[in-house]
Amino acid sequence: MSTTTDRADLGAAMADVDVRALDRAHVFHSWSAQDAIDPLPIMEAQGCWFVDDTGRRWFDGSSQLVNLNLGHRHPDLVAAIREQAGRLPTVAPGFANDVRGRAAQMIAERAPGDLDRVFFTNGGADANENAIRLARGHTGRHKVLSAYRSYHGATGGAIAMTGDPRRWRNEPGADGFVHFLGPHPYRSSFHATDVAQECERALAHLEEVVMFEGPDTIACIFLETIVGTNGVLVPPDGYLAGVRDLCDRHGIMLACDEVMVGFGRVGEWFAVDHWDVVPDLVTFAKGVNSGYVPLGGVVMSPAIAASFADVSFHGGLTYSGHPLGCAVAVASMEVFERDGILDHVRTEGTWLGEQLRELAARHPSVGEVRGLGFFWALELVRDAETREPLVPFAAAGDAAAPMRAVAAACHEAGMWPFIHHNRLQLAPPLVAERDELTFMLGAVDIALDAADEATAP
Repeated sequence: MSTTTDRADLGAAMADVDVRALDRAHVFHSWSAQDAIDPLPIMEAQGCWFVDDTGRRWFDGSSQLVNLNLGHRHPDLVAAIREQAGRLPTVAPGFANDVRGRAAQMIAERAPGDLDRVFFTNGGADANENAIRLARGHTGRHKVLSAYRSYHGATGGAIAMTGDPRRWRNEPGADGFVHFLGPHPYRSSFHATDVAQECERALAHLEEVVMFEGPDTIACIFLETIVGTNGVLVPPDGYLAGVRDLCDRHGIMLACDEVMVGFGRVGEWFAVDHWDVVPDLVTFAKGVNSGYVPLGGVVMSPAIAASFADVSFHGGLTYSGHPLGCAVAVASMEVFERDGILDHVRTEGTWLGEQLRELAARHPSVGEVRGLGFFWALELVRDAETREPLVPFAAAGDAAAPMRAVAAACHEAGMWPFIHHNRLQLAPPLVAERDELTFMLGAVDIALDAADEATAP
């Protein structure tokens, strides 16, 4: 499969523009030391592939930021934007409009259990912010519990709720947030000897944290249903049900962050459906419309919605339920149904996991392969026996060089991965076909050779 295209196809209007120079002169990038980066210019894209300014094609192994579920330039999604822009390109959130109502209805119909009311936001971070407000307003309590291995967004409350190192330099932050350790059988904090024991001990730990914090002070326990950036940690069977039971016993709301894993990423509309658990709040963004227009939201239980029947909800955004974003969400859900996307992810995701495990068996640098659907992580180690990570936790500078070599090998092979700490993570578009997934696996094989070299004595 070719990884180059004719530069003439990039469009005459931009052919002579120095995109790199423009970017470096005027764009301030997130999560970056500005002088240490050299962003790759992207000129066009189609399906699972994007094209840089030299005409080289790249397989999008990370779906951009795990949001491009239906791939680049999907004709149905593009058509939805064009049609809506020609009819009603924007409207304030205080009005009712057909496409917003239809998007909310379709989301509610696919949401777990009886969750049936949607508050729209611009993305995942503000979805999580507003879920916190809803939980606090409903319960009259203040504290929010979340996992250390988590990322919930970069806004004030969301970053305080985040457990990973991106929180550190944003402190001190909002108050009322308490962190706990979630299950991670491969790196158990509870000295568990098997997955069942890890589940049991992680739940016991969480119950103890609830006890010490005071159950009647806790508004919600906020979980990524499957931990995303921090390791693609699929919860052990029984864990989510155990958290649900703990919440029910103490009147605590269960909120699930499905910003990454909602809308088909693991073969379900919402990942909690894999375990038949119904939260009180579910946040979404990214895959709801493949990020074509910013959109996120919170879908909530009738009980929470009823708390604000006669009392104002003090939250809102100018672009809440933007009609362009909602139009794409409607079109996206229709494509999912018409094209059998969920079945495709389940079938091909099972095959993908098998192939990754076969690859891992040939590479001593792979400590564990874990994931579900089109969402996988390879945990890279220096020693399979000791499980020493390939790079230290939150490594930077020279200490992170082995993972930079892994990323560079992926890039050399024409595949753009998701790299975080000592993990090579894969989240291809949900429309990827077997030959495209095979191309991605070939790039992974090459990248693991680079990881193996770093482990050599």
